[in-house]
Amino acid sequence: MAAHNKMMTSRGRVRRLSLLLTLLAGLAVLPGRAWAQADSRLAVIISPQGTSGDLSASDFRKIITGEKQRWPSGTKVSIALMKTTNAVGEATARQVFRMSGNELNKYWLALVFQGRAKAPQFFASEADLATFVRDTPGAIGIVSQPAVKDSKVAAVDGKDTL
Repeated sequence: MAAHNKMMTSRGRVRRLSLLLTLLAGLAVLPGRAWAQADSRLAVIISPQGTSGDLSASDFRKIITGEKQRWPSGTKVSIALMKTTNAVGEATARQVFRMSGNELNKYWLALVFQGRAKAPQFFASEADLATFVRDTPGAIGIVSQPAVKDSKVAAVDGKDTL
């Protein structure tokens, strides 16, 4: 009986290993979106009016998470993010907030519901997000690095990309 159980355990391990290898092989051929997220170069853009220039990582984190709601000038912060249903929005959720897109949406819903912060503006297009940031005093947004043409980029701890 012991030999039979040992053989069954061995077969189970082989099946699990086989399944794991199959899954890993499947991930390797997925479209670029899943892999592109890990390589996404994101940039912080800020409004030319009412915002300070470069940010420390600590200040950036407080601003982008809704903890700090005014710039040193007194201008109210307006956060602009890409919708989490696209690659840049998902990359922002993962890289900046360390959450999935769904978790990020729930995070903001909870803050707004509790009255602790104003909801960010969510955009489907980086061009629309950049226009909003440019035209809204106190606005801050996150876009993919190549999309920052004609935008005021804020360095975070001296780096132009996150």
